[in-house]
Amino acid sequence: MAAFRALISVSDKSGLVDFAQRLVAAGGEIIASGGTARKLADAGVPVLQVEDVTGFPEILGGRVKTLHPAIHGGILARRTAQHLDELTAHSIRPLDLVVVNLYPFQETVAQPNVSVATAVEEIDIGGVALLRAAAKNHESVTVVCNPADYTMVAEAFANGGTGAHLRRVLAVKAFRHTAEYDTAIAAYLADQVMDGDAPAEASSAHLPAEMHIELVQVQLNRYGENPHQQGGLYGYAGEKPAFEVLHGKEMSY
Repeated sequence: MAAFRALISVSDKSGLVDFAQRLVAAGGEIIASGGTARKLADAGVPVLQVEDVTGFPEILGGRVKTLHPAIHGGILARRTAQHLDELTAHSIRPLDLVVVNLYPFQETVAQPNVSVATAVEEIDIGGVALLRAAAKNHESVTVVCNPADYTMVAEAFANGGTGAHLRRVLAVKAFRHTAEYDTAIAAYLADQVMDGDAPAEASSAHLPAEMHIELVQVQLNRYGENPHQQGGLYGYAGEKPAFEVLHGKEMSY
């Protein structure tokens, strides 16, 4: 029996084959959906199709692939005797690793003259559900939503598995990723509603209906607006502050 079981369903397939090969070398069994499974099989990586696990084919043109108790039960089960006995009663095996990245909704709607119908087809449902399920159960399940984390995760499994801290860090990334994804969808659809209500002369150049700004903490200040309060400096992720302290104390408020 495999040392661990991994479910992989990715839109961005960069680094996929090497990652999967390393997981198999570490003793993993891989389950994959649709194009992911074909990509791995073509590269000679041992892989089970999702439908081999669920006993149910993809339907509705691929809109429903992984939304099945045999998948989500294996992800959401706690490693308690009660949950494991329940899985056994329904012939479900636990999943230890979930690797998902989502349909490229943001990239699609950034292109000129994209129809709403095309945009809607790029709204991922099953992938978001997988990420949230695995992130919720991060006490037992490792979730990966970014190919940049493949090497780190492969090395961890090669050395016996991921630790609790790493699983929580990856769960935070997954929840942040799905939050940003849903925010982008809501903002896009809000724009479409506003376009429909706007006069014709305004529809080609309007301000967005919604703006969502995500900032990260750059530093803690010595105090806030008043000495008894806390203060901090926030900025865009990955960007340096627009200034540098050349002399004197760290910034206060």
